[in-house]
Amino acid sequence: QVQLVESGGGLVQPGGSLRLSCAASGTIFNIYAMGWYRQAPGNQRELVAGITRGGNTNYADSVKGRFTISRDKARNTVYLQMNSLKPEDTAVYYCNKVATPRAPWGQGTQVTVSS
Repeated sequence: QVQLVESGGGLVQPGGSLRLSCAASGTIFNIYAMGWYRQAPGNQRELVAGITRGGNTNYADSVKGRFTISRDKARNTVYLQMNSLKPEDTAVYYCNKVATPRAPWGQGTQVTVSS
C-alpha cells in the first residue's frame, strides 16, 4: 500500500527557512514525478513544486527562487527546502504524485510563518 509521510514543518519567523521531508513507498517514488502541495485555510490545495524521475523541476510563481525541491532515490524521500519564508506561505504541506490519480494523502506537515 502506498504511504506518504511528511515531516519538518514548524513555526518560523518571516525570512526564515525550513526543510520538509516526505518519505514515500518505493512503488510510487520510483515510477512517478512527485510534487509538494500546500493548503491554507479556506483555500484549495495547490501544487507548489514538482520533480520528475530524471530530476527536472518546476515551481509555482509564488515560490520560484525561494523553494527548492529535490529527491533522494536511495532513501525514497522528497525534500522541499524553503527559504525567505513569508506569512503567505503558511499552510499544511503535503507531497504526492504530480499526475492523477493521486495516492492517498498523508497527514501533511504544518508550516506557520509568523513573527
